[in-house]
Amino acid sequence: MKWTQHNIINSPALAISDWHMLICPLDYRYGRKAMKAVFSEENNLRTKLQVEAALARAHAGLGDISAEAAEEITRKATLDHVTLERVKTIEAETKHDIMAMVNALSEQTGEAGKYVHLGATSNDIVDTAMALEFRDMLDLIDDDLDKLITVLADRAEQHRRTPMMGRTHGQFAIPTTFGFKLAGYLSEMLRHKERVAEMRKRLCVGKMSGAVGTGAGFGDKFFEVQKAVMKDLGLGYEEAATQLVCRDRYAEMVFVLSLIATSCERYATEVRNLQRSEIGEVQEAFDARKQVGSSTMAQKKNPMLSENVSGLARVVRSYIAPQMESMVLWHERDLSNSSAERFIIPHVAILTDDILYKITDVFSNLVVNEDKMLRNIRSAGGFIMAESVLLSLASKGMGRQEAHELVRQTAIRAEEEGKDLKAALMENKDVMALMSGDELDAVMDPINYLGSAPEQTDVVVERARRALKHPSAVPSL
Repeated sequence: MKWTQHNIINSPALAISDWHMLICPLDYRYGRKAMKAVFSEENNLRTKLQVEAALARAHAGLGDISAEAAEEITRKATLDHVTLERVKTIEAETKHDIMAMVNALSEQTGEAGKYVHLGATSNDIVDTAMALEFRDMLDLIDDDLDKLITVLADRAEQHRRTPMMGRTHGQFAIPTTFGFKLAGYLSEMLRHKERVAEMRKRLCVGKMSGAVGTGAGFGDKFFEVQKAVMKDLGLGYEEAATQLVCRDRYAEMVFVLSLIATSCERYATEVRNLQRSEIGEVQEAFDARKQVGSSTMAQKKNPMLSENVSGLARVVRSYIAPQMESMVLWHERDLSNSSAERFIIPHVAILTDDILYKITDVFSNLVVNEDKMLRNIRSAGGFIMAESVLLSLASKGMGRQEAHELVRQTAIRAEEEGKDLKAALMENKDVMALMSGDELDAVMDPINYLGSAPEQTDVVVERARRALKHPSAVPSL
């Protein structure tokens, strides 16, 4: 088929096979099959047909139409009978996607076709079908979260006592453990799992209330029709809809998925920093047999997945603003949200799923260089143990503020003179009057100053494992 510029521009939905031009990276680079399938054209039509069938069954249950008519509509409301191609052909004429679907279904159902879409408006079908897609999407996201939580729990337990440098403002602070760092990520993901569970009841909501939400098209059976349809489909319903399900629900979804994606970017950024050549404490897995880090710098091993996660997370949260704006519609509705949401919803869901999969891969296979972590601690020249020393001096009777000033001045002088902190402290008679050399050794041993990091890690890991077994019984903190 030969396409001119005019009919390419004016065709509402060309099949890829018609002109072989992939533009969106979701089509050829990013995203996984299961989540893409949820938001595919085929599934969108399938879920709309499911809603139409549920509406027919509700009418039959209330005696509005015959059981035989509802059965025929249900039997034909599948992609085997109502094809995407046929719907697009009709839409090219009607310029209305829902009427195209309604007509395609009606022509397949014979006499029962006159009852298709009875009493409904377009967004009764569109928003209710979207709720079905949201339910499947949340199932996939929840599974993604469980897999990441499992990996983080395992690695946190493995490294509960692995000492590493803690850093604040990009500078050496005091020692921590790698497991404790991961426990923080784990706790955050547990909160996200709770957010998804809490959001589900607000997001998986449809409507069957007509043109402006009054239900007038269903007469005095409105309440029964709406409840029957949503019970059939396993959804909640909007109690006081306009023509739409209220978009605060959609905005919450975009925000929650953006939170998840941004948390993943936070972890990815830490991996990227810790993999820097001058730090070298972790490294993404690298297939030395085949993988290439650079087209010219043959030695390179780059944190590619973590960088990918960081970039995609920025795209996800960029959709918060347009979805918030889609809450603000004229009167009972306008169409300004529709085109925006066709981009927002699938991109946010598909990319968040992709991000979760990739960050799980990163931490599943992360190389942890424990020796380099210790070397970096030792390279600090004892300065990272200043807090330990001042608190020890305070415990032996020196005033806390006096101890702070003594250690501060000693540290500054030691740095200026090129000494390590321990050597400078041993030259201070006030320090040595309160502790022996052996005591100072113990106080300045980083391994002795991990606090309760291992035990705190254990608490979070245990809570995560209980949450995976009994999701509703263990709230996040």
